[in-house]
Parts: sequence; structure tokens; C-alpha cells
Amino acid sequence: MTLPRKKRGTGDAPKPRTVSRMAAVQALYQMDLAGTDASEVIEQFMAAPAKAPEGAADGEVETLTSLEGADTTFFADVVKGVVRRQREIDPLVDQQLRTGWRLVRVDSILRAILRGGVFELLERSDVPARVTINEYINIAKAFFEADEPKVVNGVLDRIAHKVRAKEFETPGEGG
Repeated sequence: MTLPRKKRGTGDAPKPRTVSRMAAVQALYQMDLAGTDASEVIEQFMAAPAKAPEGAADGEVETLTSLEGADTTFFADVVKGVVRRQREIDPLVDQQLRTGWRLVRVDSILRAILRGGVFELLERSDVPARVTINEYINIAKAFFEADEPKVVNGVLDRIAHKVRAKEFETPGEGG
């Protein structure tokens, strides 16, 4: 798993919010599987060393709990926000999944990606909807090679058109 880069092939480090989103997805995943409290997992990520575990060859393992280069405030906002609004987020996602599928049946990482993306669409109006969607598609691509990034695109796009409709209006629409 690798973090999305600023521009393909440039070797630039990922943007701070990209790192924050990736870490937030990993934190949400950890919370989902281990039942860890949001404050505890945020504290773990904040305290984690920014290096690979001992014994790992250089570049062999990317630390999953490092916030090196991240916007830590944004990271904590996403994690806490998902927890705070999860009862609103999960039904929104359920409504967009294929008939017969519910969010609880979806892979834990995919569930964390969708929850993070929906939270941003609902509450982070400072981030354009298209940017949020693209960022979470790229995170899905870091974890999955099959159809999951398409699922993220479809679900987040449909939700964005509902909760941020004005951003998708063409000039002259909407009066």
C-alpha cells in the first residue's frame, strides 16, 4: 500500500491532507476491528514513530500509524467527525449500495473509506466535493485493485449530488 502522490512520477511527497485522510481511514479501520475508542486511536497515531518497524528493509513497509507530513488537526477532525455523525453517515451509504448490500457487509477498509468521504461531504464545505471524491478514490486504489475504487466513486458521487447539489450545477442553473 502506498500513499497517493501529488503528481504521478514527480516523486513529490503527498499533500498533508492526503496523508491525513489515509491515516484517518486506517484509524477508522482499527476502531472498527478492535473496537478502539476515537480518542485512544488518535492518541496512538499522534504518538507513533515516523519510521518503519524494526527489522523492515528500507521502503519495504510503510508505517500504518504514522502522521509524518499530515495535517493532524484535519486527521483528528475526520476521525472524530465520523464517530460523531456515524448514525447519519451509515444510512446514507446504505441507500447508495446495490440492493441487498448493506454497509455492514462491506469490507472494513472500504467501509472506513466511505465513512471518511461521506463525513467530508457532509461537514467539510471548505473542501470541494470533487476533491473529496477524488482523494478517497485514490485511497481506495492504494488498498484495492478490483472494483472497490469504482464503488467509492459511485457512492460518494451520488451522495455529493444530494448533499452538495449546488457544486454540480452548471452556470445558469438553479436561479
